[in-house]
Amino acid sequence: MKVVKASEAHLELLVPLFNGYRMFYKRASNPEAARKFLSERFKKNDSMIFLAIASNGNGLGFTQLYPSFSSVAMQRTYILNDLYVASEARKKGVGEALMEAAKEFAIAQGSRGLTLETDADNPAQKLYQRLGWKKDTTVNHYTWEA
Repeated sequence: MKVVKASEAHLELLVPLFNGYRMFYKRASNPEAARKFLSERFKKNDSMIFLAIASNGNGLGFTQLYPSFSSVAMQRTYILNDLYVASEARKKGVGEALMEAAKEFAIAQGSRGLTLETDADNPAQKLYQRLGWKKDTTVNHYTWEA
């Protein structure tokens, strides 16, 4: 397995993974909308996607980071918004490799760090904790949606 910084050339590998990610979160399958969304991210250069690829060339998983800033720290930070590993590739180190690639990227960019949000019952929390991520229990997060 290798982890690469994805580009538009990787769309054929990314689309089924991204579509699977959305379906995991109870959204209807829509590969064409997934392709359009990912293509826009590449064209606008407003996210960073890392892709895990098997030795046979199959896509195993991805993570997508969005840039943000900490005004208090006066530094860039990244939101690890998406992390998905195909069901057949789980428990094989793919998620860990993707998270490590994200961490190395953040360090190389001089970033304050990475932040993620996940469902309270997401089993990946064990991975986050094992990799040294800390659960923030001191703040509340609020969401407004149109």
